[in-house]
Amino acid sequence: MSDGRLSVFKTYKLYVGGKFPRSESGRVYEVTDSKGKWLANAPQSSRKDARDAVVAARKAFGGWSGATAYNRGQVLYRIAEMLEGRRDQFVREVAEAEGLSKSKAAAVVDAAVDRWVWYAGWTDKIAQIVGGANPVAGPFFNLSTPEPTGVVTILAPQESSFLGLISVVAPVIAAGNTAVVIASAEAPLPALSLGEVLATSDLPGGVVNILSGKTAEIAVPLASHQDVNGIDLTGADADLAKELEIAAADNLKRVSRPQAVDGDSNGSDWSADPGTRRLTAFLETKTVWHPTGALGVSGSSY
Repeated sequence: MSDGRLSVFKTYKLYVGGKFPRSESGRVYEVTDSKGKWLANAPQSSRKDARDAVVAARKAFGGWSGATAYNRGQVLYRIAEMLEGRRDQFVREVAEAEGLSKSKAAAVVDAAVDRWVWYAGWTDKIAQIVGGANPVAGPFFNLSTPEPTGVVTILAPQESSFLGLISVVAPVIAAGNTAVVIASAEAPLPALSLGEVLATSDLPGGVVNILSGKTAEIAVPLASHQDVNGIDLTGADADLAKELEIAAADNLKRVSRPQAVDGDSNGSDWSADPGTRRLTAFLETKTVWHPTGALGVSGSSY
C-alpha cells in the first residue's frame, strides 16, 4: 500500500514574531539543489515582511535583553537540544542545499550544533572579558559593562546554508540582541527549518525572525530602517555591501563588515575557531561612575 501513497510536500514559511506567515506579497520562488532538481517553493519576502520583522524584533528586545545572561544561556542550550533532535532533517537539507555527501553534511550539522552550544556557554562570560573595573584617580568606582545594541539585521552567508547561518545568528542573540535574518537566497531551506526549531524551544517569539527571498530586495529597506540598530553584511557582495553601508549611515547603525576570516567570497572556513569577535560586534559599553566616599590619609571612609 505504501507505493500508492501521495507525497506530502513540506510547505516552508517565514518565521516572524514567533509565527509562520506566508509572504505578505503572496510570492514564492523555486529552490533547487546543486543539480537543478526542484526541492520546494520558498516565500519571497517583501518590504512589508521586513518591516513586520523589525516590529517583532523591537517588541521582543526588552524582555530578551533584560533576561539574565545565565537564562539566555539556558535558552540557547535548549535550542541546541532541539537541533540535535532534528539532526537527520538538517543533514538532508544541508546535503541538498550545498551538494554535499551525507557524511560531509552530517559533519557540517554536527559542527553547527557544537557552535550553538559554544555560544550558549558565552552568554554569562562575555561581560567578564570585555567589561570590568577601571582604575581612575579619585574617590570613585568606575565600572564598564557591555549592553546589547538592539535590533540587528543579519545577511546570512550565501554558500554556507547552516554552519555559516548558525555562526552569524547565535552570537547576536547570545549577546542579548534581537535579530532579523535574511536567509541565503539560493539555499534558504535550512534557515526556514531553523525557525521551526526556535518556535518549539524556549526562545521568546520575535527574538529571531527569518526571511527568505532576494537578498538585496529585503536588505535595502532594512539598512535604512530607523528602528534597526545594527547590520551584519556577511551575505552581501561588494556592491550591495557598499550600498547598505551608505544607507546604514543615515541613523548611525553599527555595521559589521565581512572580514578576511569569514564571508563566502573569500573562501572562508566556517569550521574554524570563531573567537569572540562576533559576540562583541553588536555590544555597546556603558561606563558608570559611583562615589566611594571621602578618601583621607587613612584610606576610604568605607
